[in-house]
Amino acid sequence: MARIALKIDVDTWRGTREGMPALAQWLERRGIQATFLFSLGPDHTGRALRRVFRPGFFSKVARTSVVEHYGWRTLMHGTLLPGPDIGRREVALLRSVARAGFETGIHTWDHVRWQDGVATAHEAWTRREMGAAAQRYAEIFGQSAHIHGAAGWQMNEAAYRLETHFGITLASDTRGSAPFMPVDATGQGIGPMQLPTTLPTLDELIGRDGWDVSNVEQALLSLTQEQDFDQVYTLHAELEGQKWLPIFVRLIEGWQAQGHRLTSLGELASVLDPKTLLRSRVGQGQVPGRSGALAVPVCFSDLCVDKEPTIPRHRSADVHD
Repeated sequence: MARIALKIDVDTWRGTREGMPALAQWLERRGIQATFLFSLGPDHTGRALRRVFRPGFFSKVARTSVVEHYGWRTLMHGTLLPGPDIGRREVALLRSVARAGFETGIHTWDHVRWQDGVATAHEAWTRREMGAAAQRYAEIFGQSAHIHGAAGWQMNEAAYRLETHFGITLASDTRGSAPFMPVDATGQGIGPMQLPTTLPTLDELIGRDGWDVSNVEQALLSLTQEQDFDQVYTLHAELEGQKWLPIFVRLIEGWQAQGHRLTSLGELASVLDPKTLLRSRVGQGQVPGRSGALAVPVCFSDLCVDKEPTIPRHRSADVHD
């Protein structure tokens, strides 16, 4: 069977304080590896309400009960309440994840600012945001981060180049179906190896096609049944680390019953040779169940497609696409 890398995005102060420790403790007790990616600056979650005009935003909010998972206080951070500085307040908690033996890396500095701004931002803006996160990570852990996973799967070309500048050697910034090396329009490499999120997330599935909190893990298990290729699954400290932890437990137990090995991004990448990977330009595409456009590979090797980019279809089922 295959390996499934668990990529854990920690988006908010509440997720850092509550969801992240719950996940780390549960995984540690069972000897399961994972990669934790941290938001290291201010929590401005309340500013995400500016997305109300984005297509699909209201349907996603209705399906996933945002208030239930994030809480009113979190949804006021950055608006009616000041945004708490996560990295400054929670140094001990962040360090405890690394001490427990988990792989760690950078998710973002300001999650909402990055997710809503980076796709159209210039290089100087991108450098400031990434530099702040890189500096804070080094202050907390005493070493540079080597893994990056972009907030909201949002990137621009400068961000891929700056990952290398800031010492990032492995990234999971995109959605897709297989590892690849990002390149520019001339075919020149612009960043480290990309391990895209290949499986849908719980919040993309719940409320669609008959999936709910009682059975949604079956949607994911159907995608990995008798499959022999590696996958990347993204989960969130605010969701699987709190009210959806029972779903996550059932999912992990299901994957183990299928014979899959649960691991980290670094372990997944350790057997890959960048020289043998597909090379692709990165554009934007849609993912069912998630509002807005996300970073996806759109032009492999020298074959460019002159049409709206989409996520490559998962070959085992239609639930993802």
